[in-house]
Amino acid sequence: MGDYDADILIWSERQSALLRRLAGGEQINDQVDWENVIEEIESVGNEQLHAVTSLLVQALVHILKAEAWPLSREVPHWQSEARRFRGDAADRYAPSMRQRIDLPRLYRRALHVLPETIDGQPPLPVADVCPMSLDELLHDGP
Repeated sequence: MGDYDADILIWSERQSALLRRLAGGEQINDQVDWENVIEEIESVGNEQLHAVTSLLVQALVHILKAEAWPLSREVPHWQSEARRFRGDAADRYAPSMRQRIDLPRLYRRALHVLPETIDGQPPLPVADVCPMSLDELLHDGP
């Protein structure tokens, strides 16, 4: 079905209508673009997992910046951003993601993107390993 590559919105609307008809008992199995429907369904979960891990890395970066540069005037902003990213991650998180989230790897990514200096100041030392559990990080409190 050519719509998939040409216009994903038209394709998705057509496929959802076909699936509704199929679920209603119509014999339209040969009209459904099964290969792409299956790929799209798989991608939904992967995109949600990627969104959660990306939000967790952003939260960790802001937590680390506030810890590494505690005297910066940006600390309240970084703390606020960390809370926002943590809350957004918690909203998108599903329990089945737990086994697929590699928190040590995410923490290493956050460490890797920390700037070398902020306002001309080098960072204070921060932990080499993540000091928070996934549950603590997903809790959107302080």
